[in-house]
Parts: sequence; C-alpha cells; structure tokens
Amino acid sequence: MSTPDTVTTGPALSRPGGGKTRGRGGIATGQRLNELGLLGAIAILFAVLGMTADGFLTSDNQLGILRDAATVGIAATGVTLVIIAGEIDISIGPAVAFASVILAKATSEWGLSVPLAVALTLALGTTLGALAGGLRAYLAVPSFIATLGLWSVLRGLGQQITEALPVPLPENGFFETLGGDIAGIPTPAIIMVVLFVLFAVIAKRTAYGRSVFAIGGNANAARLSGIDLKRVRIALFATTGFLSALTGLLLAARLGSGNGGAAGGLEFDVIAAVVIGGTALAGGRGSLLGTFLGVIFITLIGNGLVLLGVDPFFQDVVRGVIIVGAVVINLLVARRSPTAGREA
Repeated sequence: MSTPDTVTTGPALSRPGGGKTRGRGGIATGQRLNELGLLGAIAILFAVLGMTADGFLTSDNQLGILRDAATVGIAATGVTLVIIAGEIDISIGPAVAFASVILAKATSEWGLSVPLAVALTLALGTTLGALAGGLRAYLAVPSFIATLGLWSVLRGLGQQITEALPVPLPENGFFETLGGDIAGIPTPAIIMVVLFVLFAVIAKRTAYGRSVFAIGGNANAARLSGIDLKRVRIALFATTGFLSALTGLLLAARLGSGNGGAAGGLEFDVIAAVVIGGTALAGGRGSLLGTFLGVIFITLIGNGLVLLGVDPFFQDVVRGVIIVGAVVINLLVARRSPTAGREA
C-alpha cells in the first residue's frame, strides 16, 4: 500500500469513458522510480568525481560535503511540505543570514546569554515565517509575493544592522559544538538527518501531514472536508521560518560570525533539491526521502564543480540547467498523474 508522503490525496478524476486516471499506486511508483534514479545518479556522480577531482575522496572533503548538505537540507525539510501544499517560500537565504546576525548581535552587543540569544533567534524566525503565512492565509497574497517581500526586507535589514560587515560570535563551547562535530560527524549533518526522519513521520503518520497533501491535491475539497486551510498554511511558513533560523544558528557557529550577506542564493538550492527529489511544484505529491537524495545530489555537484576548478559563473549555469531539467521531468510525470485541484 502506498504511503501518504508519496501520493496525491485529492479525489480521483474520471476519464470520459468512465474509467479513472492513474491512481495512488501509479504516483507512488513514479516517486520510487525517481528516487531510484537519483540513487543511481548519485552513485555515478560519486564515482566520476572520485576519479577526476583531486581530493574528492579525502575525509575532510567528505565531512565538508555533509556540512554543506546540512545547510541546504535543514531548510529543505520544511520547504518540501510547503511545496507539497501548493505554495512556495523563496525567503530562505536572507532569513538564514538575518538569523545569524541576530544571534551574533544578541550575544556580542546586546548582552544576552547564549540560551536567550538562541531562543530569541528561533522565535523571531518562526514569527517572521508565520507573518508570511498569515499574508497568504488571511489576505490571499500569493506565497511567492509574500516571501519575495520577506526576502527583500530581511536582506536589507541584515545588511543595515551590520553595515554589511561580519559580526563576530563570542567564544563559547555551545557554538563550538554546533559548528563542530559529535563523534566525528558534523553536528549540522546529525541535525539534518534527525529532521528528515521527523518530517517523514509527520508527513506519513499525522493528520497534519495528510492535511498538507490534501491541500496540495485539491484545496477546495480539503476545505469542504473540514481542513482549516489558514491554520495549516500559517504553520507551514512558521516551520520554514524556524528551520531557516536554525540554519542561521548553525552557519554562524560554523563561520564564527553573523553576516547579513551570507547564504546568498540558498533558496534556489533548496527549491532545486526539493524539485529534483520529485516533489510536484503544482502540489499534492512529494516525499522527504526524495528531497534528501536531491540535497545530496545538489551538494555533490557543487562540491565537484569547485574541485574541478570550474568558473564560478559557469557553476550557476550548470545549476540552472539542472533546475530546468528537474522541472521538465516533473511536468512530464504530472501529465500522467491525477491533476491537482485549484487553490481555495
């Protein structure tokens, strides 16, 4: 039997002849094929880079890949559910940078203790995300526009507060642990894996997870069945705000400072990882396992391009081609899947 994190939960649609379009099993099969394809692509990419990129197989580089993957992956867990619900969040990069600035300012200039500074940063990130969700839920502002506005505000505030200069973090054992490792494994990577497992359980086993899929599959039908669209949408964006703030904490601990210009373009890597993982941009279909594999794939490509000495500008070209290719594949799969419902 298929699981809720890989299927559309909207009602089946009838063909003119009285038959039904391909159902849940077909969508789940497509998702599994996408995941297997990603596994194969990751294995091939790993082998090719191991043979062509000097230093790729070193332990330091592999640990660096895990750290980089966590920067993308932690936010991607929340964004996966956002996109499954038929929404989008493009504020991730500036939200991460702004969180790093708040943490650094609170601990080095505002006189707050580390626990209070961490709590303030996470609470502020959650509140800002909920604000974007509120604009979507109560004023019907498209999520792209709401989060685009948040993107601009947070990028500007982060730069203005710091005067575009890094703000050093004070030396602290907690920050050293966050930016370091536990038993030889980078702390951010451990947090990323825990979050992926947690969100997979939420998507598959909870009423909230089923509501997210239902809204993405057919928002009108979800509303008529009693699902509170406003509450779910606010919760989705509050979650991405929290996860962005958490990523900002980890990034600041890793770099030893907060920086309003950090995490530039991170939102595009996050969205690319989610889409490559098989989540439909139209909503109603996706999986956390697919996103996890998409994160690894994106991170390996970025690492390999750097080690191969590819021009930084051309690296952006490669990423763009990958994103477009992933969207095309998603569209081809969507044409053979039940159509998504309209927004309520």
